[in-house]
Amino acid sequence: MRYAKLRFSQREFWRRSKISFTIALLINSITIMDATAEIKKEKMAALPNKAKAELACVDVQSVTIADPARAIKKLTAPKKLPAAIKCNVLVVGGGMGGVACAIQAAEAGLSVCLTEETDWLGGQMTSQGVSALDENYLVETSGASLRYQKFRTAIRQHYRLQHRLSTDAAKENYLNPGGCWVTRLSFEPKVAVRKLGEILAPLCAEADLKVQYRLKPIEVQVEGERIQTVTMIDLESGKPVVFKPQICIDATELGDLIALSGAEYRSGAESKSETNEPHAPEVANRENVQDFTYPFVLELRPGESHVIDKPPHYDQFVAKEKFSFQGYKMFETTTRNDFDSTLTFRLPFWEYRRLIQKAKFADSGFEHDLAMINWDSNDLRGENIIDKPPETEAERLALGKALSLGFLYWLQTEAPRDDEGVGYPELLLRTDIMGTTDGLSKYPYIRESRRIVAKQIVVEQDIASAANSGARAKAFSDSVGIGLYPIDIHGEQDVPGAAQPTNPFQLPLGSLIPMKMKNLVPACKNIGVTHVTNGAFRLHPIEWAIGEAAGLLASFAIANNKDIDKIWDNKKHYRKIQQMLVEQGSPIYWFDDVPCEHPDFAAIQFLAITGIMPGAHANLSFHPNEPIARQDAAVALAAMFDLMGKTNADKAPSPDVSADDPHAPAINACLRKKLFVLRDDGTFAARDHFTKLDLLQICQILQLPTDSLIAMNDEILRKEFAAWAYTIASGEDRIGRL
Repeated sequence: MRYAKLRFSQREFWRRSKISFTIALLINSITIMDATAEIKKEKMAALPNKAKAELACVDVQSVTIADPARAIKKLTAPKKLPAAIKCNVLVVGGGMGGVACAIQAAEAGLSVCLTEETDWLGGQMTSQGVSALDENYLVETSGASLRYQKFRTAIRQHYRLQHRLSTDAAKENYLNPGGCWVTRLSFEPKVAVRKLGEILAPLCAEADLKVQYRLKPIEVQVEGERIQTVTMIDLESGKPVVFKPQICIDATELGDLIALSGAEYRSGAESKSETNEPHAPEVANRENVQDFTYPFVLELRPGESHVIDKPPHYDQFVAKEKFSFQGYKMFETTTRNDFDSTLTFRLPFWEYRRLIQKAKFADSGFEHDLAMINWDSNDLRGENIIDKPPETEAERLALGKALSLGFLYWLQTEAPRDDEGVGYPELLLRTDIMGTTDGLSKYPYIRESRRIVAKQIVVEQDIASAANSGARAKAFSDSVGIGLYPIDIHGEQDVPGAAQPTNPFQLPLGSLIPMKMKNLVPACKNIGVTHVTNGAFRLHPIEWAIGEAAGLLASFAIANNKDIDKIWDNKKHYRKIQQMLVEQGSPIYWFDDVPCEHPDFAAIQFLAITGIMPGAHANLSFHPNEPIARQDAAVALAAMFDLMGKTNADKAPSPDVSADDPHAPAINACLRKKLFVLRDDGTFAARDHFTKLDLLQICQILQLPTDSLIAMNDEILRKEFAAWAYTIASGEDRIGRL
């Protein structure tokens, strides 16, 4: 009897506990039903909850138009999780930023786990299909990191070695297999996949790098603003995989790890009160996220017919006038007079993102042109997938696929032909190029992610040409990379004019430092930017630069046992990171005449970022082979030896240098220190060439070694002065003061 009462008591305890838990849930639900509840409720439904017995996510690669719900994968909480895989750095997401980050960290000798949701590495250039790269005009020389440039060279070499080029193509210094007009390099995505594999192979074999595919993060355990473990779901087996890293890198396309960790982030358009940007809306619009796109590849086969079945939703898209050439023609160049009477050329639609131009190949490997289609007509607009329930996300992804196939059907049946008539049935959908059965990219091209609330948020005024009068955008002392691309917004502009030109800009380290989390680093388009500036930071070489910086930040933090925010707070620490970046050929300052492979690249870059030899206001040139003027040497020396606080900035140094000359304070400082003396006529001779004798005297006064002066000419070139100054400025006793 007592046993029966005991069982009843336990049963009653659990019954009452469930009632209490239910009441608590109801109270909590009522609490969040305020003016902003709709956004919060969507996030609660979309994101995994640690209290749930079952976690769900979308296997994006498996989404189909016919049955999108089948791509929803569920993980039932097991009684016992598998043993956690320990590593120094966990890189979640194998896109361009993730791969660059993993390479950087692995080469530093760390144990690195790189996970990827799809079965291809490379992100926007491979699994997302955009293998006609969005870059800048200096990308081949000084506009991107050396690693990125070498990767592009490897792609070109593939086509030179694996195919017989035409006579003209073989002569191209910078081979572009597609000959397209949007970029200097276009190629088949599978070639980039292969080359990335070749780069990573020795790191997997000789270093401690492990690459795992088809894993997606689904739960994060956090204690005291530090990620402890990350649980992922194996999208093939449905089983959990657990990682226990020292530092987590979020290189996912949508900022998944940021959301799962509880880190503060933003998505969509911020309000003007949040960013003070001229083109931010008065009221935040979190649903205004840039369009996503499913690219596909077509082969031009004249005289044949390859029309697909009419896809779902086609008539609705046509009714909304979604499909258009936007004034371009398929194969012909058109011209028009703009409002200012200037003649504008519109090149052929077919050549826009062409991946293979058959005329460049003399062998039978390519009998027809191949073109990748990524156009406004297959941008899915107004269907945000961030912070949505899995069912909604899957349905919208399927709609995006239907839109792309709808555009293909329109091209084949209704597009206006250059030779009159309608439709190009000779366009064949290549289902092998993207590595999928439906011919669409494995993952949509994602233009906008969740964005972490960082120590430094890059806003429109920092990069827009309209707000920056010089040759460069705003200078960031903590720069760890560079970029150049217009603010390119695919979607609704809350304020007309948001899409606009930019000046060559920098990537501040502060944009990679979350406000709260101690061991989480963003590594792609999820950094501290806004809805507006995201439109300039999301492109191929910039994402690679972000990844390199994130990998080096993680490596430095582990090597020095520092939280990432403490590195940003300490100038000596981030100067060391900058030094390591430039010494590996990663630019952090804009010059157009100092390539990444220049012998004095590191010296020139470091002296520019520290303000010792900054670039000119009016242009991007350093003029490395020109003699350095005495006035410029004075500016460098005053900065190197911290002399500026010991001089009167209002004093005219000499008859040939006025008090308002920008060089005057530095010249005064150097004269007080007796690093220079005036000429016999009392002038400073500011524009005269700085000589070896001048430098020898300075070295003697400051008790500096003179060995490096022996090889110099009498008139010291700017690159020679930079090389000499770098040896001093980068020393342990001085680097933290610059």
